[in-house]
This record gives sequence, structure tokens and C-alpha cells, in this order.
Amino acid sequence: MHAGAGAYECGEETALLDSLEGLRGQPRLKPPFPAIAGLYACPTVVNNVESIASVPSILRHGAAAFAALGTERSKGFGIFSLTGHVTTPGQYEAPLGVTLRELLDLSGGVRAGHALKFWTPGGSSTPIFTDEHLDVPLDFEGVGAAGSMLGTRALQIFDDTTCVVRATLRWTEFYQHESCGKCTPCREGTYWMVRVLDRLDRGHGTDEDLDKLLDICDNIAGRAFCAFGDGAISPVVSSIKYFRDEFIEHFKRGGCPFDPAASTAWADGGQ
Repeated sequence: MHAGAGAYECGEETALLDSLEGLRGQPRLKPPFPAIAGLYACPTVVNNVESIASVPSILRHGAAAFAALGTERSKGFGIFSLTGHVTTPGQYEAPLGVTLRELLDLSGGVRAGHALKFWTPGGSSTPIFTDEHLDVPLDFEGVGAAGSMLGTRALQIFDDTTCVVRATLRWTEFYQHESCGKCTPCREGTYWMVRVLDRLDRGHGTDEDLDKLLDICDNIAGRAFCAFGDGAISPVVSSIKYFRDEFIEHFKRGGCPFDPAASTAWADGGQ
């Protein structure tokens, strides 16, 4: 066991290997891939912990029993992590292809008195879903066809009290902080996304800011050194796609409509 320093970027396998070697955790240029030249230039296989944790069940019950779970192309089971506005947050083991509706039944549903607003199927680095996606099969193909990614299966649940603009800002602040800084699109793009989102959150934005955000995202997509950049833009692009009206409401009101002080000021005719 080797304790890491908690860097998000070290979830990228080559950055993890650099970190293990005592170097700064940054992604390597590939090829060569780790299976050819990995840790200390030796052939290396990097597995997720969950993959290794599946092995005892397969050895105990057989490959056929494991493959009988899940869907035709996404076989087996996985750990689904439910957090946020859910009655009983936790880790839920279920076959791939389970739906959020079924997982909410297991976890007691969205907290009492509130309705589901939006959620992440695979963590904040995957495009968000809304209540329209409750019955999307949570397997690799089903989530992909619906416009997102299964990712880490970290299902963050947000109810109708949540401001999607502020949530997106908080996520983007995290990605700005965790960017390793190796490539310009990610390093500079996350910085400017935070600046624009903060202005929008405070009610000082414009329609042009939304177009600017999408333009920044377009200049990050596919141009970053690793998948971090594509993940960082996912919540921004998807939140504008599903909740553009809420962004507009911020600069119409001169503040967040979920902030009682801003709502009062607007009702009194001020900003």
C-alpha cells in the first residue's frame, strides 16, 4: 500500500505512475503505454480497485454467474455511490443496467418534501442528467446513448432547492484547483470558466457569457493532454443545455433566484 497526496489528476494511470516514482503527478505522453513501459519503465498493469474486488466473486461462483448479471454488453455488477439529497446515502451494489429510479427505491428516495432536479450518472466529470432520465439503464451503452458517461458511478443527487449555476461553479472551481497545469487548454480554460461562472452566479452576466462559456469548452474539448479537460467541461455544457433558462434568470434578477436576499431585493425593485 502506498499513500497518495489526494491529487485528483493521479486518477489518470500514467500520472499515478509518476506519483509512485516520486515525481509530480502529471500524465505522460503515450505511447508507450504502461503495459509496455510503466512503473520505472517496466511493463505495468493498472487496475481499478473495484475490478480487483470483483475477482473473489468470480472465482467463488464462476464466470458464467458473473456474466449472467448486468446487460448483454455490460456484464456483471458494480458499486453505485449515492450522495447528496437522498434519504439514505451510501454504496449500493447492483447489476449494471439498474436505473436511478430503482436505486432511489433502495435508498429511500429523494429527501422528504422535495423533487429530483438533476444528477450525475458518473461523477461531476460526466454530463448531468435530469428527472427525465430516471429510467436510463445505468450501463455503459445506455448512459452513453442518453448523452453522458457511466464513469465512476458516483451518483450525486440534487433536489429542487439547488441552484444549478452555483453547483456548476463549485464543480468548476474544483477542476481549476485540481488541474495539474501541464497543458494550456485545461490550465487556462478552467481558470476562465470559473471567472465567467462566478459573474453569472452573482447576476452580472449576459447572454454573451453563455456563448463565451461554450466557446471556452469547445476549445478545451479534445485538446487537453488527458481526459481531465473533457471531464471539466462536462458539467458546464450539460447544465447550459438543460438549464439555460436558470442561467438567464440570474442576470434578469441580478442575483441567484435561490438566494432569499437576492429574491427580496428584486421584489423591492433593486438589484
